[in-house]
This record gives sequence, structure tokens and C-alpha cells, in this order.
Amino acid sequence: MFRLNDEAFQHDHADSCCNIEAGVPCVPQFVYILFHQGAPSMNRLVLCAMLLPLIYPDSSVAASMLRLGAFSSHVEKYGLIEWMIVPLRQYDNPFDPQQVNLSLIIQTPQGRTLKLPAFFLQEYERKTITKSGRQTVWIYPIGEPVWKARFTPSEVGHYRVIAELRDAEGVARSEAIEFSCVVSSRLGFVRVSRQDPRFFEFDEGQPFFPIGQNLAFIGESQYVTLPKMAHVCEQLAENGANWLRVWTCCHDWALAIEARKSAWGRSWNWFPPITPLPGKESSGQKCLRLTENKGAELPISPSHPVALRPDTNYVLSGRIKTESQAQVQVTSGRHRLETPIKSDAHGNWLDFHLEFTTGSDEYWLGQTALHLEGRGIAWIDAISLKEAVGSTELLWEADVNREERGFYNPVDCSMLDQVVALAQQHGIYLQLCLITRDLYMGSLKDDQSAEYQRAINDAKNLLRYVIARWGYSTAIVSWEYFNEQDPGLPTNRFYRELGEYLQEIDIYHHLRSTSTWHPSPRDWRHPHLDVADTHFYLRPGSERKYADEVEAILGNAAELRQHASDKPALIGEFGLANPEWQPTKEMKESSEVIDFHNGLWASALSGTSGTAMFWWWDRLDQRNHYRHYRPLADFVAGIPWTAAGLQTARVRVLHPRIHVHGLAGREQAYLWLFDPQASFESVVIRGVNPQLLPEIQLELMGLSDGNYRVQWWDTQTGKVVKQDRTTVTDQLLRLTVPSFARDLAAKILQAVN
Repeated sequence: MFRLNDEAFQHDHADSCCNIEAGVPCVPQFVYILFHQGAPSMNRLVLCAMLLPLIYPDSSVAASMLRLGAFSSHVEKYGLIEWMIVPLRQYDNPFDPQQVNLSLIIQTPQGRTLKLPAFFLQEYERKTITKSGRQTVWIYPIGEPVWKARFTPSEVGHYRVIAELRDAEGVARSEAIEFSCVVSSRLGFVRVSRQDPRFFEFDEGQPFFPIGQNLAFIGESQYVTLPKMAHVCEQLAENGANWLRVWTCCHDWALAIEARKSAWGRSWNWFPPITPLPGKESSGQKCLRLTENKGAELPISPSHPVALRPDTNYVLSGRIKTESQAQVQVTSGRHRLETPIKSDAHGNWLDFHLEFTTGSDEYWLGQTALHLEGRGIAWIDAISLKEAVGSTELLWEADVNREERGFYNPVDCSMLDQVVALAQQHGIYLQLCLITRDLYMGSLKDDQSAEYQRAINDAKNLLRYVIARWGYSTAIVSWEYFNEQDPGLPTNRFYRELGEYLQEIDIYHHLRSTSTWHPSPRDWRHPHLDVADTHFYLRPGSERKYADEVEAILGNAAELRQHASDKPALIGEFGLANPEWQPTKEMKESSEVIDFHNGLWASALSGTSGTAMFWWWDRLDQRNHYRHYRPLADFVAGIPWTAAGLQTARVRVLHPRIHVHGLAGREQAYLWLFDPQASFESVVIRGVNPQLLPEIQLELMGLSDGNYRVQWWDTQTGKVVKQDRTTVTDQLLRLTVPSFARDLAAKILQAVN
């Protein structure tokens, strides 16, 4: 066992020793210097694991021990503690738990035993650098990939941990490590409320009401980059919002854990010259095929910009096989092979190595391509880019034999580490949409087929990795399996088996959800989906069901609650759109975001478990409309979502045009009054200017008799514009509504005395 905190390295005598337990001898001084001073802390355990067998070749401990190292010996409740694990064997596919199953066995203070999966990752260094006039995140690998485990304790006291490895060689276990968990002010994970399962609450019992939006696409080619993500989180937090729905399934245009990331094409233009490997057609192995009639030049164009380190030697390599008159030139920026590559007289594969050194300000791989010269066919295989003295692959997107399912893209995973950390830092809670739909949709047509079973197995492996790497975070509320899956597919079995697997593997018990491209009451009722989720866009056309955004919110909320009366329910995507599902001309040209404002207020008091999640995040950010969250956040703060037994308010307003809706319990009510002339279509498209309305009368039924305080809120400023005291008699409350334009909110609370 290794402890990676500085106290573990005592410089007591000339032969300073690493604090290695279980009888491993002291390490000589030069090893100590390398380990303690010359290596980053995250790589020290790896370094020591490499050195021990060399220094002590006859040591049975050095040869067989599974090494577990802790970065700390104590942690706060609901805080993060992390370990490094060093198995002394390497694996062809470290993402496959059938090949290598590495876990922590954790004994809790209350005597429970938890099994936490570990995960394999590539660490990265990050900095923001200007590339082509744009601030771009430079992400570069640090050393070799490593194994880690991350854990968030929910019990105060002493824990005992061992690492357990299961593979084809058998079972290995590490020595035990102990750590302590101390009290904290953290609230824990978000759960379905034990008091009222229609709403959310924290582990510590406080209600949680999501207020937020979508921020689905995060990537260097998108409006939202990692630096922009930090800005969005800051703005949301400053204005009282607390929720983001984020995709980790964007295929190759943005963040995607498991998806095709290829140097040879994109999902929307996928015509790469990939062909069976000559002579091994039956093996399933593939390579690239260049012919003059298919284009004589093939650019190497990964979806991620390939970062390089300045003043560093690199080798771009591969192998080439050509017909007699064909040859291939390889170029990268200003560098090229001295002579093109072609097969020998026997047509054999020939290796190539293009060596080059980056300049002092060269941070990115230049334009790189394969050029066919002469007539005939050329085959290219095993394209690779590495440091001249390193073994970490930089051009992993060039591998044409990499499986789309079962490989977890290392740069994207590192990006998601940052997204989760930013959310946690700013108090933003996440709904992560995990599975790249188009990798699985074609396999889910027949729930009795072998293909369907393989999809379940692959999805389980993905979920295992997700839980191991990001499950620790209290910022993650729910795993959303798919974005807008086909509601006609037989997915019941898929969700049942994944749900049962998560009950077993996810020790944190995150909530589970999914979404479809049309309403799916079957999914909303599914016992292994904890949150009902629907998407809706208000578009023009003869089949339009709702008059405006407010009617659309209320109609979708009612439909959700009809089929999901006893679980949380969210409108996971919402917005206006044209018939092609894009922003309308008026949305692009107008500075108004009335639809956003109205959607927030209507959904907050609709009976759903959070606000509708607006889709057009770039529109909100470009015009800095985060301020619209603050009035609503202040209004709903303190609402006893889980304790008041809130139901749709029984209310009548004595005005022919004004709509009023809200929620009420026995001793409180929360109302929103809306003038339909203040809808987006009315104001922006038809040019209506809603006029100030005179005082009107309102009747509310169902409150307990007694004295009440009434607060009237300006929804634009979040200020209380008027306060009244009144009395409820025979469960009827009559109110005079102050004069207002567009909309107005009211809090009605039973007076204490």
C-alpha cells in the first residue's frame, strides 16, 4: 500500500524510504528523489510500481501485489476522496469488465459493504491558447494512462478500503487502507422526495427545485467551449439558476463519451475510404484505400484539434501497401517524407516514419494528409502520432479498427471531468444525457434478438464506466439514457435491465430518465425510470395545438402529470421553432425573450418538478438574459415543495382575458397571472403592446380558514410591489389584484399571528 500524501515520505536517513507497507523493503535515495520530487503526484504511484520490480526482482510482493494509493486520509461528508490503483498487468481493452474488473471494496462505518468500480483514464494538461484567432482549449496527455477510483462518503466515521482485481489470471487484492469521514455542511445527492415523490429533495432533507436550461453541445467547434461553460455556470449561479441538461452523446460534433470520433469523416458526411485489410478480409480488420478516381489526397482531420507540445520531437508513422505504379507521400504542415512510400517488388507492406520537431510556439498539429501519386491503389494502415520518446497515442481518431461501442473517447472524458467540476464549483446540478442514440437505435428493433442483447451489454459497460468516473459527484442528479429515442421501439426491456443493473452497480443511486421524439406515456410510467421527461417546441402550422408558449407549457405539464402522478416530471426541452426545428426569423432578430420569461413562470407553477428547460442557450447567452432567472428564483425560494401537499390551485379571475394558474396547499398558495397579449407571438410578431390593466377581482378556493398575508410580485424585477392582509372564510379567499401589465405573481401565506 502507498500513501500519496507528503507525510508518507519521511527523509529520516541517507536511504530515505517510501512508506510501503506489507514488508516491501526501503527504496534507495535516487528512487525517493524521482518519486517524491521529480514526478507529479498523480504519477508517483505508477512510477513506483514500475521501479519496484526492477530494484527487487526477487521480491514476491513487488511481483504480485495490487497497489492502492490514497491521495488523502480524510474527507468531509459528501466530499470526494480519490485513489490511484496499479495493477502490474496491462490489458488489450481496459474498458471491458469481462477482461479486467477492477473495483474497490469499501467497508462503511455502519457496517455496510460497497463495491465501487474503478476506471481507466488518460490524464491531460489544459490551457487556453489562441488558435486561428479563437480562444481554444489545448488538451495534452500527461504520461501514460492510469487506473483511479473516486468515492463520495455519506456516513461520518472510519472506512476501510481494499482494491480487488478479477481477470483471466484469477483474483488479486491489495492491502487495506483506512480513511475517516468528518461532518460537513454539504446537502448530499438529489433524490426523489420521501414525503412527496412528485418533487426532489437532498439527502439531508431539504427540497430541491430545478431552475435552468439546456446546454447540450460543448466542444471546440460549438458556441459553448469549456471556457464558455465556465462563464455560463457563473452567470446561472449569480442569477439563482441551478440546473443544466448536458449531452455527453453528441457523436462527433461535440462532447461524446462513446461515439465515432474519426479523422476520416463526420457523421453527417460519412464516406471514408475504409476497406477490408487486403489478405485478411474475413478477419474484419480494416484499413484505408486510396485510388485516383476516389480522390488522390486524403486529409487526416480529427474532430478534436490535435495538441502538440512546443520544442518536442514527434513521429508520425504507419504502413503502406501499393500496386506497382502507385506511391504515397505523407505531409504534416511543412514536413514531408524524403521520398514517397511504395511496396517492394513483392507487394509487401512497408513502414514509414515522418519525424519532425515543433517550433517554440507550435501547439497544434498542422494540416496532415496522405497523397496518392501515380496510377493504381494504395492501402494505408496503423496511422499513429506519438512523441519520439513517448508511447501515448495522440492520433487515436485515425484508428479505423476501433469499435464505436466500448471505447470511451479520452479527450471527451477529460472534458466531462471539467464540466462536472465546473458545475459542482458553481452549485449547478446536471442531467447528463449519456448514450449516443444512433449507435444503439438500430440494435433495439427486436427485443428477443442477439443484437438487442449486445446493445444491453454495451450500454451496461458504458454505465459502469460513467458511474466509476463521474458517479461521485453530488452535482449529477440523473442519468438520461437517450436524447429523443424512437418511442416506437420496444425499449421496455432495455430500460428494465439497465435500471436493474444500476440498482446493483450505482452505489449512489442516481436518478434515471430518458426522452423520446414524441410523447411517450409508456416511458413516463416505466418503474425503472425515476423521472418522466418530455420535449416540446411550439411551431407554426395548421396542426398547432396551443395558442402560445404558456398554453404549451400547461398542456404538456398536464399530460405528464396524467401519466406520471407519483414521480418527478420535467419538460426537458422547450422553445419556439420554425417548421425545420430551427430558430425563427423573429427569434433571431428580436431582442425580446418573452417566450423564455413566460415559459419559466408558467412551468414553475404548473405542477412539474422544475422549470421547463429552454433549448436555445446561445440566444440567451448572446443577449445576456440570465437576469430573467433571478426574480423567479427569489419567488420560489422557501416554497415547501415536499411538505405542503401542493395541488393545482382552484382559482377564478373575474376578467375575460386574464389567465391565472398556480399551486396551493392548505395554508399557502402561489399564483401567476398572465395576459395572453404578452405572448411572444402577440408582442413580437403581431406588434401588440399590452396595456396596463385596472384592478381586477380574484377568488381562490380550498385554503384553511384564517388570516393570510398576500405579496404581489413584479416578475421582471423580483420586487414585492404590494402587500395585503386578508381573511379566508369558508375556504374562500377574495382578492383585489393590483393594476399590472403583462404578468404578475402572488404569494399567499397563512399569517403566524
